[in-house]
Amino acid sequence: TAVAETVADKQPPSRLRKLFFGDPLYAGGPNAALQLPTFLGNHDAGRFAHFVRAKNPQASEEELLRRTILGHAMLMTLRGVPTIYSGDEQGFVGKGGDQDARQPLFPSKVASYNEDKLLGTTRTNAEANFATDHPIYREIATLARVRLANPALTRGRQILRHAEDDKPGLFAVSRFDPATGGEVLIAFNTATTPYDGAVQVETGSTAFRALAGQCSPAAARPGSLKLSLPPLGYAICAAETR
Repeated sequence: TAVAETVADKQPPSRLRKLFFGDPLYAGGPNAALQLPTFLGNHDAGRFAHFVRAKNPQASEEELLRRTILGHAMLMTLRGVPTIYSGDEQGFVGKGGDQDARQPLFPSKVASYNEDKLLGTTRTNAEANFATDHPIYREIATLARVRLANPALTRGRQILRHAEDDKPGLFAVSRFDPATGGEVLIAFNTATTPYDGAVQVETGSTAFRALAGQCSPAAARPGSLKLSLPPLGYAICAAETR
C-alpha cells in the first residue's frame, strides 16, 4: 500500500518512512520484518499497474511504465521477501480486484481480459504472454540478479537516509551486508523532475560502484554521496569493501 501511495498516487515518500518506522512493532522486531512477504498487488486487491493507471489517467504510457518499474524496484530492494503476482512482469493491468485481476499467461478466452491494454507491449491477453523481452520482466530479472549477488539486499538491516516530507521526491535507505557490514545505498526518485543532491552514507563508505543506475565513484566528503537520478528513476550504490 505504501508503495502504491507514493509511486501511483504521488503521495510524499514520508509515507514509506512511516511504514518502516513501524518495524520494531512486529513480534521479533526489525529482524522479523526482514522475513515478511512483500507485494505490490494480488488477485484480491488488483494489480499494481492498475493502481498506477487509475491514479494517473492523463499520463503517457511511457510514464505509466516508468512508475510501474519504479514500484518493482522498491519491491526487489527494500526489506522483506518480494512476491510478484504472475502477469505483473508482462505488463498485465486489469480493471480492478478479484475476478478482474486473474488474467492467465496462456491465451485467454475471457472477453473482458482480452480487451485490456497491457503496459510495455502491443500484445493482448488473447495471446500467450511468456515474453522474456518485456521491459518489466527484464528489469525484474536484472534486479533479481543484483539482489542474489548482494546479501545486504536479502538479509541486511535497513536504515532510513532521506524521505521527502511534503511532495514526491527522494526516498533513500542504506542496507548492510550481515557478514561484512558493507553498505548499499538505495535511492528512488518518485518525482517527474530529476534529482541532483547529496545523500547521507556511512563515514567509512568512501568509494562506490553502481549496481544499478548512476552512482558517484567516491564520496564528496565523509558521510555524503552525490546522486543524480532521472525522473521516476533509481540507483543502487555499493560501497567498496576495504
